[in-house]
Amino acid sequence: MAAVLPQRPATRDPAWIGRVGWTLAALVLLWPLLEWTEFKPWSLLAPESLKPTLGFLAGFVPPRFDAEFLWLVARETWRTIAIATAGLALALVLALPLTLLSVRALSLSGLAGRMAPLPAALRFAVRGLMVVLRSVPELVWALVFVRVVGLGPTAGVLAIALTYGGMLGKVYGEILESGDAHAASSLLRNGAGRLQAFFYGLLPQNAAELTSYTVYRWECAIRSSAVLGFVGAGGLGQQMDSSMKMFNGGEVSTMLLVFILLVAGTDRLSAWLRRVLA
Repeated sequence: MAAVLPQRPATRDPAWIGRVGWTLAALVLLWPLLEWTEFKPWSLLAPESLKPTLGFLAGFVPPRFDAEFLWLVARETWRTIAIATAGLALALVLALPLTLLSVRALSLSGLAGRMAPLPAALRFAVRGLMVVLRSVPELVWALVFVRVVGLGPTAGVLAIALTYGGMLGKVYGEILESGDAHAASSLLRNGAGRLQAFFYGLLPQNAAELTSYTVYRWECAIRSSAVLGFVGAGGLGQQMDSSMKMFNGGEVSTMLLVFILLVAGTDRLSAWLRRVLA
């Protein structure tokens, strides 16, 4: 009986041809896009660009840390957090009913299979409304509300509320529909209402993911409120705009450090909430 010789391990990845092929195809598709956008990163290293860039960055050092300016930054930081929090709270008030109306697992007519025409049309209209809300950037909403209610935080709060209401409603609906809908369906079949099916059927198993996404959106709202300050919506962004116009790089770097601390803090908050709800 012939001895079975051990097989030598493959010295080459058998899937390398496919990987190389997809990489080349991606490069072929990406190159025209880079050409159309006139993407030329090497221009940053040109002598006529490098010198003013280094001069601009040198103005960021050292950051400004005197007591008067730090008090101003603390006040505007609190205002920025307030704008983001108030805007997200209004977005939740808008998103929650839209979510309940758009999730198929909470539809009574969908228990039998195909949804009835009227609930299906309502669900389609709600999803269309969320598309409209999140399609308009919060910066555009802010420009509109600045002309309606004037300069100040109110425009930023309303802008964040509308855009983030559409975003939260869409993602909340996808999270709830991707989970197990058996518990919610059982509750609906036994006479429970839509809210009961949501709170006792869908929410418990999706609470951690919903919370994590909400905290992430709060972090995004803080950054958005800073951008909205450049168009007169108040907060730290408006102060940063003033500092940049006056070429006070030290003030700008201090405010950038504050934003880094805010993002790091929300990241830790999200991790803590996920551990609590796990």
